Amino acid sequence: MSKGDTFENDWLKLIFQATAIANIADNATTAPLTNLYVALHTADPGEAGTQATNEATYTGYARVSVARSAGGWTVTANSVSPVAAISFGACTAGTNTITHWSVGVAVSGATKLLYSGTVTPNISVTNGVTPQLTTASTITED
Repeated sequence: MSKGDTFENDWLKLIFQATAIANIADNATTAPLTNLYVALHTADPGEAGTQATNEATYTGYARVSVARSAGGWTVTANSVSPVAAISFGACTAGTNTITHWSVGVAVSGATKLLYSGTVTPNISVTNGVTPQLTTASTITED
């Protein structure tokens, strides 16, 4: 079953910008999330995975919080991308090849994976490299 294009954008705005969907969904809970957490992955975490599945392991890495608002995310044409570049910690030891990124609900742990997408081109992380996702990094609702 498919969603209509307008509803796909509404859904992404609810998740990424905390914008209510009139008469369907509201963000006014006791403690709504104010940030989403972006992770890097060395392989596709898959739909059954968590945010820890294939997560980057280089020394200096940590998930990055991004405001759950229009100031943090752009939603257009059934896709979402960060408003500004997302910079991760610089590598001080180890190596990784980053192939995917994900968005979840916590700063660490095997937490719920909301969305994931590919990193193109892949990022080769070695000592001194600071991985960054640009505003061209997108996740599409399908």
